[in-house]
Amino acid sequence: MMGQAPPQAARARPLARPANAPAYPDRAPADPAVLARGKALYGVHCNFCHGSDARGGEGGPNLLRSELVLNDQHGELIAPVVQNGRPDQGMPPTNLTSSQVSDVAAFIHAFKVGGYDISRMTPPTVLVGNAQAGEAYFAATCASCHSVTGDLKGFGAKFSDPKILQNTYLMPGAGGRGGRGDQSLLHVPPTTVTISPPSGPKVSGRLLRIDDFIVTLAEADGTQRTFRREGDIPAVDIHDPMQPHKDLLPKYTDKDIHDLTAYLVTIQ
Repeated sequence: MMGQAPPQAARARPLARPANAPAYPDRAPADPAVLARGKALYGVHCNFCHGSDARGGEGGPNLLRSELVLNDQHGELIAPVVQNGRPDQGMPPTNLTSSQVSDVAAFIHAFKVGGYDISRMTPPTVLVGNAQAGEAYFAATCASCHSVTGDLKGFGAKFSDPKILQNTYLMPGAGGRGGRGDQSLLHVPPTTVTISPPSGPKVSGRLLRIDDFIVTLAEADGTQRTFRREGDIPAVDIHDPMQPHKDLLPKYTDKDIHDLTAYLVTIQ
């Protein structure tokens, strides 16, 4: 009957593994090209919440101990969660395709785990890079927008934990959940949007929500306005001050990140 919730047995949920299945099953090695793609996508979309080793600690749960992830084979169970998100738990949806989620799943499944995480090798500090190389990277990549004597003056002195410093510069404005970063120490301007209706004046303000159907903004006086979207109408121009940081995420190498962190902590 319409309006009634489906029986519990009919609701989608991960299939239970056999009782004799190993707690952390070994999986066949994935193609190196697939792992490379999955690692890059994971770094952009998942790393900040679930940690670089997928064991949590960055505001999101440990993926390697997740029943859903353990039951998943090629991303078929992970995809609905990644694509739809879990808004009630602070996880936003992504626009990854099923093929891309499959690559991410292959990367996650590649981690070797044990009952006591005996294979986990947590470095005692993230300060393992070369500060001089980091200074050179900063000059070539970051100095066009930032200055260590201007907006970043005393940046390193603001953080008692280099890991928080690292998370903060990697994605400033990402939010204050868990170990992502201490955004209270930065002044990140909001994302704004300009709407150009087919007729009438343009409307600009702080972006509150956007999807395939609507876009909502708050004008300077706090008034919220919502526009219905039909394809490219009205024209929507998003101004995200963090876009350069987002563009860098898939380009960083591990060495770049370590070197840059080692340099930034010296800015006292």
